[in-house]
Amino acid sequence: MRAFVAPSALSQRRHQSAAGAEPAHGRTPRGSYAPPPGRTVQPGKFGRMFPRLTTPLDLNDDTLFALARTMIENAETSGLTGDNEHVPAGYTYLGQFIDHDITFDTTSISERVVDRPAVENFRTPKLELDSVYGIGPAGSPYLYARDGFDQFIIGECIPGSNRGDARMTKPLPNDLPRNTHGTALIGDPRNDENLLVAQLHLAFLKFHNKLVTETIPARSPQMTKDRRFAVARREVVWHYQWIVLNDFLRRIIDNDVLQHVLTHGRRFYRFEEQSAYSLPYIPLEFSVAAYRLGHSMVRQGYNHNRAFNRIGFNLLFLFSGKSGAIRGTKAPPAQGPSFASLPADWPIDWHRFFELGKPTQFGTDITEELNAFGFNFARKLDPYLAPELHRLPPAPPEPAPVERDFSLPFLNLRRGVLMGLPSGQDVARHMNDARSGISFTMLTPEQIEGSGPDGKAAAESGLHQRTPLWYYVLKEAQILGKGQRLGPVGSRILAEVFVGLLQGDDESFLTTAPDWKPTLGKGRDFTMPDLLRFVGDLDPLNAPGNRDKASASPTT
Repeated sequence: MRAFVAPSALSQRRHQSAAGAEPAHGRTPRGSYAPPPGRTVQPGKFGRMFPRLTTPLDLNDDTLFALARTMIENAETSGLTGDNEHVPAGYTYLGQFIDHDITFDTTSISERVVDRPAVENFRTPKLELDSVYGIGPAGSPYLYARDGFDQFIIGECIPGSNRGDARMTKPLPNDLPRNTHGTALIGDPRNDENLLVAQLHLAFLKFHNKLVTETIPARSPQMTKDRRFAVARREVVWHYQWIVLNDFLRRIIDNDVLQHVLTHGRRFYRFEEQSAYSLPYIPLEFSVAAYRLGHSMVRQGYNHNRAFNRIGFNLLFLFSGKSGAIRGTKAPPAQGPSFASLPADWPIDWHRFFELGKPTQFGTDITEELNAFGFNFARKLDPYLAPELHRLPPAPPEPAPVERDFSLPFLNLRRGVLMGLPSGQDVARHMNDARSGISFTMLTPEQIEGSGPDGKAAAESGLHQRTPLWYYVLKEAQILGKGQRLGPVGSRILAEVFVGLLQGDDESFLTTAPDWKPTLGKGRDFTMPDLLRFVGDLDPLNAPGNRDKASASPTT
C-alpha cells in the first residue's frame, strides 16, 4: 500500500492554513503553531467533502415520508431484498462500533432546526479507539483495574436465567463493567445502546487484557507496566485499523475503488486543503449519508446463542444498560425487571455472527439439535429497511410524534435535507468530471424509477432525477452493486474518508509504518474473526464448565 501524502509532506502541510477553510477539527495542532489571524481553536466541526456543490435539496416532510414509507422489507419488496451472503451480520455492528470511534454528534436525529456550521463532532476523527480507552488510565481511571491500571475492568453476568437456560448458574466474565444501576463504565456510553455492540466492545477490552497479561510478558518479561500498557494499546489500535481497512471496508465497498485510492490518492477528501489546520474532519456526506449504509444491513431478528436462537431486533436494546433508541437518545425504561448486569444466558455466540465455523463441542448435556445453530448474514445493501426500523420507540420527554417520526428512513432523509446535502446525482457528476481522472457508470432516472415501489414513489416527486444522497447510495448499491457492495459513489466516499483518517493520523500504521503487517493471529493478515479467536471465549453458553448439570432444559 502506498500513502497518498508522505508523513513528511503531511507534517509540512499541517503548518499551513487554507484560506477560507473550516475551523480545526478534533484538537489543537501540536507544537507552537498558532491559529491564522481572526481564528480561534474550537472543538471539531463536521465539514463538507464537496464544498463547491452549493445547491442543496429543498424538500418538505410529506415528500420525504412518501418515499420513506416505501423503503421497507415486506411482501411487496421480498423479491428485491434478502440476505447478503457475502457479509456476516457481525459486520453490521462492527460498523456501528467504528462509527462511535470517529463521530459523536449530540444533536438528535429528529431535531428539526439545525445550525449547520455549529454542528460539532465531540469525538476525535481518528481510528484510535478512544471510545474504548477513554483518556487513558490517568484521565479515565474508572475504566481500569486498580492493580496497576494497565488492564480493563471486565464485568460479570448475573448467575441464573432470564427464561433461557436455568443451568447458567455461574457468574461469567462476559459483560461490560457496570455500576450498581447497570450503567456501563466504558469510554463511550453509546457502545451499550444495543447488546451486539456491547459484546463487541467487551471483545476489545479482552483483546487488550490478553496482550497485557500473556502475549507481551511472554515476549518481554522485564517490561514495566506503563510500557506494557502503551505497547498493548498500540498493538490493539494498529490491528483494529488493519481490520477496518482490510476486512470491514473490503467486504462492503468496491475493492477496485479502495485500491485506486490507496494507489493514486484521494481526489475529494482533501483535508490538507479543506481544513484550517490541515487536520482530518468528518464530512457530512459521509456521516449523514454514505456511512448510514449500516441501517440497511440490520436484520429484523437474530439467532443469538443456544438459549435464544430466535430474538427480535428490539431485544438487543432491552438487554443493554443504556436501553437506547437507535436515534441516539435514551429510551423509556423497559417493562419488567431490570438487571444490574447481563443475565448469564445472554452472552453472544460469535460463531453465529462471524465466519468462525460451526461449533461442534457442546459438552455431554448439549446436543447439536438443542444448540439450534443458525448463521446470521447481514441484509442486502438496498433501500429496504427492516420493519422494526420503521417504528422506533418515542424518545421522552418529547411529545408523542406523528407517524413519520417513528420512521428511521424518514429521519435519515430529513437529516440530509436539514444538513443541506447535495443530491446523489450532483455528487456523481462531480466525481465523474474529466478533471478528476475518474469515470464510472451513473444511475439513470429510469433505473431508479423502474426498480421497486420506492422507485415509483421517488419518480412521483421527481426524486429519481435529484435524489437524496443517502437514498442514492443505497439505490446504487442495489442496482450496480447487486445488493452485495456499495456502488461507485458510496464506495468512493467511504474509501477516501477511511484512508484519509489513517493518513492524517501521525500515529496510525499507514502513516508510521505503511509496510507493517499484523503480528497476531495467523500473521500478515488479521480479520475480525482472527481477533475473536485470539481472545477466545467464542461461545460461553456451550463451554461445559460454565453451566450447572441440572436437568432443566433451555427454552427458546
